[in-house]
Amino acid sequence: MRLLLTIIILLSLKLTANDLNTCKGCHPIISSEFEKSIHKKSSIKEDKVHKAVWDKHPAKVKGNYKCAKCHTPDNNAHSGMTCISCHSITDIEEHPKANKNIYETKDKTLYSAEKGMENKKVVYKEKSSWFGLVTETTGSPYHDIDYRNENYYTGKVCMGCHSHKQNDNGFDVCRTDTKGAKDKKSNCITCHMPKVEGSSTNIRFSKKHAFHGFAGVRNEPKLLSKYIDIDYKKLDNSFDIIIHNKAPHNLLTHPLRVVELRTTLKRDGKIEELKSYKFIKVIGTDNKPSMPWLATQVVKDSMLKANEKRVLSFSRKLQKGDEVESVLGFYIVNPKAVKKLGLEKDKKLSQFTPLKEKYFKVK
Repeated sequence: MRLLLTIIILLSLKLTANDLNTCKGCHPIISSEFEKSIHKKSSIKEDKVHKAVWDKHPAKVKGNYKCAKCHTPDNNAHSGMTCISCHSITDIEEHPKANKNIYETKDKTLYSAEKGMENKKVVYKEKSSWFGLVTETTGSPYHDIDYRNENYYTGKVCMGCHSHKQNDNGFDVCRTDTKGAKDKKSNCITCHMPKVEGSSTNIRFSKKHAFHGFAGVRNEPKLLSKYIDIDYKKLDNSFDIIIHNKAPHNLLTHPLRVVELRTTLKRDGKIEELKSYKFIKVIGTDNKPSMPWLATQVVKDSMLKANEKRVLSFSRKLQKGDEVESVLGFYIVNPKAVKKLGLEKDKKLSQFTPLKEKYFKVK
């Protein structure tokens, strides 16, 4: 029965490597996650923030779409990334301005990582028995899968697009510490593609699979909350809130993002909003914010750094029975930049979204 089901599934698929429907036939759960991801929606057609910035870029007038190599790697400005955009990367070429993905040129050869398969390559094979009446298959007729590429175990495969971007002024618009792409136990993939329930394929069943929705502020941010700790310390006439960013890079790396800590004090049934703290990295020119392609300096940087513990002070004397609640959240787009980018109608982009909440009761 299982063999018959497999044959029916395979015969129903379209042999088109870039067609998500092809992948969906064998990987329905993964494909469903990917369809909702910002990787899938990385083009100017589907990513409103990316389009808003590109609409102001001087290269748009010339039709020179400079963002294509990462946002639309299949050379289609209306299509974001596909499954093979990531699974066909063989290596990362490092350059000062931006890294480059090196892609496999052999047809139907894809790469992935799986524990216990580190030294194996699975090639499609058919084996007949019972005088040809029964045919058993291994692998997929649509692609070979090579598990031997170490870049897929260390997270280096992400560094073609997510390492750094330098503008024409030689200024780093954004940069992610590559230390997070060397350790096999903890890296970009283990954090942003955590293991979740469900089989990776309906041909060879597994209890869990790597999350292909790519956890981040644009999708499933709560999956990243475990990399943030919030604690508090009561002092004689005040108290501190301590935030620990356990990520190997800035808490948020995009220059448009803003992180905010909101804290309330509940005493005798009354709730008081205390001082809020914002964490941000602003780039610009002449000590003023500017578009990324014009930037020459960091105007302001209060973002939580890699592995940093930030102590935030509150000048309130706590009493026994007081309840303190701290909420660490973010804005996808800095509220001060929303109007300039013409994104006022999309409230989700400029609303405060909680990432981590912590409640303390004073004893």
